[in-house]
Amino acid sequence: MPHAEIKYSSDLDIDTPAVFNAIETTIQRHDAGSGACKGRAFRVERFHHSHVIVEVSVLPKPHRDDAFMDDLLVDLEVAIKSHLTQACAFSLSLVFSGKYYVTNGFEP
Repeated sequence: MPHAEIKYSSDLDIDTPAVFNAIETTIQRHDAGSGACKGRAFRVERFHHSHVIVEVSVLPKPHRDDAFMDDLLVDLEVAIKSHLTQACAFSLSLVFSGKYYVTNGFEP
């Protein structure tokens, strides 16, 4: 299950649910078995220069090689930027979750 975090300065008007949907759709277009993409957005009140920082993490899999990751990175950038309407600095990181990462569910 991929994860996406968006951190952005409070002077920007960003429809984060739409961005999360675009991220999830883009990942699933590249890898239909990836599952849902969990997301969190952090609107930052104290900042220096308008900016958006997006980090997307996926589990390492044999088919997620350099070419796969390069293509996904390009498509994610296009998908995310299509939802931005104001000038700002932009950063996007596509990373693998570490080998000591656990993802599952919890029900009491």
